[in-house]
Amino acid sequence: MRRSSSILTRLAGAAAGVVLAAATVLAVALPAQAATLTQVTGFGSNPGNLAMYAYRPDNLPANAPAVVLLHGCGQNASGYFANSGWQKYADLWKFTLVVAQQSSANNSSTCFNWFETGDTARGQGEALSIKQMVDYAKTNYGTDAARVYVSGLSAGGAMSAVMLATYPDVFAAGSVIAGVPYRCATSSVAAFSCMNPGVDKTPAQWGDLVRGAYPGYAGKRPRVAIWHGTGDYTVAVANAVESRDQWTNVLGISPTPTSTTSLPAGTSLEVYGSDQVRLYRVSGMGHGTPVDPGSAIDQCGTATSYFLDTICSTYRDALFFGLDGGGSSPSPTPTATASPSPTASPVCVTASNYAHVSAGRAYQSGGYAYALGSNQKMGLYNTYYTSTLKQTAPNYWVIGC
Repeated sequence: MRRSSSILTRLAGAAAGVVLAAATVLAVALPAQAATLTQVTGFGSNPGNLAMYAYRPDNLPANAPAVVLLHGCGQNASGYFANSGWQKYADLWKFTLVVAQQSSANNSSTCFNWFETGDTARGQGEALSIKQMVDYAKTNYGTDAARVYVSGLSAGGAMSAVMLATYPDVFAAGSVIAGVPYRCATSSVAAFSCMNPGVDKTPAQWGDLVRGAYPGYAGKRPRVAIWHGTGDYTVAVANAVESRDQWTNVLGISPTPTSTTSLPAGTSLEVYGSDQVRLYRVSGMGHGTPVDPGSAIDQCGTATSYFLDTICSTYRDALFFGLDGGGSSPSPTPTATASPSPTASPVCVTASNYAHVSAGRAYQSGGYAYALGSNQKMGLYNTYYTSTLKQTAPNYWVIGC
C-alpha cells in the first residue's frame, strides 16, 4: 500500500492548484499536427506507482534523444508539458519527451517523494519507475541510449537530482530547477529544513551521498544545470550553492567558476570545469520554472502559476543537452556580457558566418557559429552560410532583425 504524505505542501508550487493542460505552446516551426501527449501503460513493474506519458513529434528519426520531465507539487504531466516550452523544441529538433506523473495516492500534494529513501535508491520505488520509463522508450521508440536527459521543477527538480545520482549510467545530463541536492533529506520531517533554510554540508560530504547512490560506479557522470530564483522563499537559494558543491565534487572539478556571463532577465550564468556544471541565478525570480513566452528561437512557455516570465530555461537546457543537433552546447564566452535591452537604433548586419566570427559578432565551436551573447546557433562556420544578426546590447547579438 503506497503511503500518503501531506506535509510538503510548500514545495514546488504545493500551494498551487493543478496547472491547466490547455495552454498553447508557441513555436518557431509549425507544431506537429498528429503528435499528442499520450499515456503509456505496461512500461514495467512500476514499483513507485507512477504514470507515464510520452510525446513523439511527427517525423521523429531513428535513434532520437529523449528528455524525461518531472513536474512540481500540485502539477501534472499535461500541465508541465503544455507550459514549460519543451514541446516547441521537441517539434523543432526532433526528440522524444517522457513525462512522469505522480498521483495523490502516493503523495496528497502530488509531489514526487524525493525525501523518502525507498523512492530515491537505485532499483527501488519511484526512481526505478522512472528508469523503467526510459527503458520502455529505448525498446519501443528506438531512443538513443547515449542521449537521455532529465529535467524537473522543485520536487521534480529534486527527483531529477535523484535520477542523476542513482542512474549515472542512464542519463547523459540533467537540469535541476528550484530543487535541492541529492539526499538533502531522508524523511518528510527533515524535508522542511532542507527546503528552507537549507542544509550545509561540505562538498565532499555532498559528493559522498551521490557516490553512495551507486557504489563502485566508475563510468562517466552526467553534466548538470542548476536553476534558482534569487527571490525563491519556498526552496531557499542556498540550495543552489549546495547543489553546485555536490555536483562539482562528484565530477572532480573546482567549485570556482571558470566563467560568468550575464543573460536576459537579470540572469547570471556560472560555468564550472569544462562546462560540466552550470548554475543559473535568476535575479528576483520566485519559485517556479523560468519561461519567456514569445515566438523567437530563445523564447518559450506560458506564464502562469509556477511558470515565471523571465528567461526560457528550456531553450538553454536544450542547448546544454546538445538537442539542437550540434552536440553539446558551447561554453558561454568567458567575459561577462550585458543583458539585452532595447536600443534606439538597433544595429543589424547580414554577412557570412565566417565574417561574423571574424568581426567578433559571433564565435565558432565544433564547426558551427554562435551569436555572441545569446549563444544562438547560426549554422556552419564558413563563407557559404549567411546570417543576419542584430545587436541588442554591448557584446550581445541575436539572430534576425
